[in-house]
Amino acid sequence: MTVTETPDVADATMATSLHTEAARRLATTTKTAPQMRGITPRWLLRMLPWQGVSGGAYRLNRRLTSVVGDGRVTFAQTGSAVTVIPAELREIGALRGVTDESTLAGLAGLFTQREVQAGQVLATAGQPVDELVLVAHGKIRRLGAGPYGDPAVLGVLADGDIAGAELLTGRDAVWPATLTAATRGVVLVLGRAALDGYLGAAAGLREHLERNAAAAPAANRYGEAPVEIAAGHTGEAVLPRTFVDYELQPREYELSVAQAMLRVHTRVADLYNKPQNQTEQQLRLTIHELREREELELLTNPGFGLLHNVALAQRVQTRSGPPGPGDMDELLSRRRSTAFFLAHPKAIAAFHRECNRRGVYPAPVLVDGRLHAGWRGVPVLPSDKIPIAADGTRSILEMRTGADDQGVIGLRPDELPDQLEPGVTVRFTGIDERAVLTYQVSAYHSVAVLVPDALGVLENVQLGR
Repeated sequence: MTVTETPDVADATMATSLHTEAARRLATTTKTAPQMRGITPRWLLRMLPWQGVSGGAYRLNRRLTSVVGDGRVTFAQTGSAVTVIPAELREIGALRGVTDESTLAGLAGLFTQREVQAGQVLATAGQPVDELVLVAHGKIRRLGAGPYGDPAVLGVLADGDIAGAELLTGRDAVWPATLTAATRGVVLVLGRAALDGYLGAAAGLREHLERNAAAAPAANRYGEAPVEIAAGHTGEAVLPRTFVDYELQPREYELSVAQAMLRVHTRVADLYNKPQNQTEQQLRLTIHELREREELELLTNPGFGLLHNVALAQRVQTRSGPPGPGDMDELLSRRRSTAFFLAHPKAIAAFHRECNRRGVYPAPVLVDGRLHAGWRGVPVLPSDKIPIAADGTRSILEMRTGADDQGVIGLRPDELPDQLEPGVTVRFTGIDERAVLTYQVSAYHSVAVLVPDALGVLENVQLGR
């Protein structure tokens, strides 16, 4: 007789209770809202004060500016040969107003290309100005004597900058500072002998330069037409008659727009709408993407973007490449009531490396309940939308904000039909023959710099050595 024994332990392959995979079919799953990796803090949008705009345009009225033509020139490059674009010579103050293109083309042809090495001296302080120098590439330091006779760096010239423009307006001018190449580079040089020979044949240009030198427009230190004021007089002095002149063609900022057509199938909107509304989530993520694009446009748009609208006098060059405390101080000194710096996170890291190397430890600054990097009590806020240049460098922006302080302001419409958020509209445009819902989503925006010194930039920021 055979006896079958019952095992004390059940077979491992046999289930003795309900499996979790089957149990999950009856359970309620906790779900997150759709996540998006492209969402950034968007500090520029958060920190800018926004001005409501009626009529789609914002007109910026300023006092008349007398001093013009102190800009940067642009070059054309063919292989290793660099030439100045003739029309760009009008950026030199003495040549502003020259209309004859052939005259400018002939003058541009007189410039000779010169390669410079780091440490090479291009001009010496106190010597007569005998060359007009255009910096095509590289950095040139302006060196002079400090208040105690020690050498001091008075400034840095970079791509497009001009030195020796006095060659065109006066024969007795001397170099105010020594020009020394900080890096390898390329400059275009116009010598006095070549200029004198050309002026002998170009009578119109010679007369233009003589008139320019004899009748320079009066201006205050900001380049604005002056207002005559009498002060400190005694008796019955005759007070000067004056008025404040305005620009005849003030700049107008038209609101720009970022748009998208959002499509949602009615079956999705009807049947798959709990626990989260599909249409609302689609709109939320689309608006996030529009806001990201809006901030990018405020920084990089060629027309109104901040990086393209920094006044030339407010552009500062790094002295050694990486952004150091001295560079940030120079940027701060150009304006009053600075609200914040805006820099790429890698540029912020490069600045802290320079501070650590020098034993400087900046105190953090509290912004919206969070501690951020700071310098001299001004927050340094991150933005990964500041682009990288072809040579691997970036820029650091600094700005004063608010209309009352004549600063930088963001521009949005006052009111919009079908407005969902400030400056954002969502319009239902219909259902097509495939039962797809369509919504037009639009974000209107722009940014204005009320006076030139409200915005500054530290250029050619090297992220690492």
